[in-house]
Amino acid sequence: MHRPTAWPTRLLRLFRLGVHVLRGIWLVATRYPHLSQPARAVLTQRWSCHLLHILAIKVRVNGKAPGVYPANTLVVANHISWLDIFALNSVTVSRFVAKKELLGWPVAGYLVKNAGTLFIDRNNRRDASRVNEQLAEALKNGGCMAVFPEATTSEGLSLLPFKPSLFESARLAHATVQPVAIRYQTPGGHYCAAAAYAGDTSFWQSMNLILATRAMVVELVYTEAIPPYDTALATRFQLSETARDTINQAMGFS
Repeated sequence: MHRPTAWPTRLLRLFRLGVHVLRGIWLVATRYPHLSQPARAVLTQRWSCHLLHILAIKVRVNGKAPGVYPANTLVVANHISWLDIFALNSVTVSRFVAKKELLGWPVAGYLVKNAGTLFIDRNNRRDASRVNEQLAEALKNGGCMAVFPEATTSEGLSLLPFKPSLFESARLAHATVQPVAIRYQTPGGHYCAAAAYAGDTSFWQSMNLILATRAMVVELVYTEAIPPYDTALATRFQLSETARDTINQAMGFS
């Protein structure tokens, strides 16, 4: 078992992270409004890479990533941690769909809202229809969007059932669906529990676990994409099942 990082190291990481977040707020408030979406994507990618570097997290990519901001693409991934967003954005930048409760988070709520995140009320089944329309419109306009179909986080040791509702947007927009499997490991290739933000874990507890971890690897497995002509003909249930099976196999669970 690896020894945790020393307290001075944790405090230094936390300080650097705080400065980086403040810089992110400044960028979103001052530069984002004047940039094109491709330029925003490059800025977001660099910011996300730096955040992971501060936390000693290395990104390992398997498979063929579709690019920095692939047009008319719906990225779907399993969900383990709040780090998932930054891990994905360090390779393929997307606008995400998040639960509306995130709006109330200090700092993070401001950042994600102004970065173009769409919010869904998970307690209102009818809200999925509204979000699907917004997703489809964004995809048709050349956007790269992302959803976590599990609708919650897991420990990363199994894959939860996928909720098919938001796959309807890919059908409506005739979009490419890009499944991505996410897993967190030690540098030696073993399962790393420190990133998991599941159950009753608070954000501060999660942060402490990450700060105490000497180094971590987040592996992103880009599987074969579902092309537009297939998404147009499939039902949302078929798309959900296909994406889940693909991610399940990439995670080595079947």
